[in-house]
Amino acid sequence: MKKTFNVKGMHCKSCEMLVKDSVTELDGMNKVDVSLIKNTVTVDYDEKKLKDIAIKKAIESEGYKVS
Repeated sequence: MKKTFNVKGMHCKSCEMLVKDSVTELDGMNKVDVSLIKNTVTVDYDEKKLKDIAIKKAIESEGYKVS
C-alpha cells in the first residue's frame, strides 16, 4: 500500500534523514521517500504487517507532528 503523510517540524537535511531511518526500520516497510520541501513522508508498505498508526508513531517518536 502506498500512502503519504504530512509532517510538521522538519527543517533540515538531518531531520529528513532521521525520519527516513526511523520509518525504514519498521517491519513490513518496502520504500520510504521523505521530502523536506513538501514536508511529506511517502511510504510503500505491506498493510498485512504494518498499520498506519505504527508509521505515525515512528515519525512522532522523533519529535515531529503528523497531520
